[in-house]
Amino acid sequence: MDILTQQLFNGLTIGSVYSLVALGLTLVYGILHIPNFAHGALYMLGAYVTLTSMLLWNFNYWLAIAISIVVVGLLGVLMERLVFNPLKNSPPIHDKIAAIGILLFLEALAQLVWGADYRTMSTPYGEVVNVFGTTLTMQRVLINVGAVIVMILLYFFLKKTFMGSTIIAMAQNRKGAHLVGINTNKVAMLTFLISGGLAAIAASLSAPINLVFPGMGHLVILKAFVIIILGGMGSVPGAILGGYILGFTESLGATYISNDYKDVIAFILLIIILSFKPKGLFSKEGF
Repeated sequence: MDILTQQLFNGLTIGSVYSLVALGLTLVYGILHIPNFAHGALYMLGAYVTLTSMLLWNFNYWLAIAISIVVVGLLGVLMERLVFNPLKNSPPIHDKIAAIGILLFLEALAQLVWGADYRTMSTPYGEVVNVFGTTLTMQRVLINVGAVIVMILLYFFLKKTFMGSTIIAMAQNRKGAHLVGINTNKVAMLTFLISGGLAAIAASLSAPINLVFPGMGHLVILKAFVIIILGGMGSVPGAILGGYILGFTESLGATYISNDYKDVIAFILLIIILSFKPKGLFSKEGF
């Protein structure tokens, strides 16, 4: 029972990270209807900016995360303005090629600036506590609590603010949103800003329990794509639910089946769910 409880907590932690990454990915898909393969590079840069802020400028953990959110968010805006916006009337394949190109460029840039070595990130929340036989590290608790807070704030932003409503309107019908006076360019920029910020938060929270290296976004972004397909392309609730389903499945599968197949479980789960729900758990596209 203790092992099960421990793995459920680990699954909750993994799912929190996956959900944050998938949220940023599904927001961009909802606006542009393209898979942003470069989102994994934003996740990676989020960790590096936080690490550099702590090591080079001796900033505290929270200030470093705030800087990372701003830097990566602005980088997302820059990507939208310089790459995706000029290609909005091009054939769909051009957007995908451009996203892959950005991914390769940013990874090469990270390797040039920070090197290819694996790095560790320190955290002020390294304490270990035991709760009813379950070993919890404060950093993992922080990941779970932080992810829930971010999701709640995002929900209220999308549902209760005017700018959030414009994002939803544009996701439902871009041309219709433009016709009623919504500035679609500003909404697209805002969406990429939020998407980059979510990637930076996910990376900054999870980096202390993982490693920081140029290719750290590869597996995460692959699983994020699995999640948004599971949840329904463009669905925010689907991205959250899919992230936690995958997190729990991986954690329990690694314990009770084999850790060697942990990363394969995501794709097996994808096949099983799509066999019954071809359009994902939330088949209605949009937020």
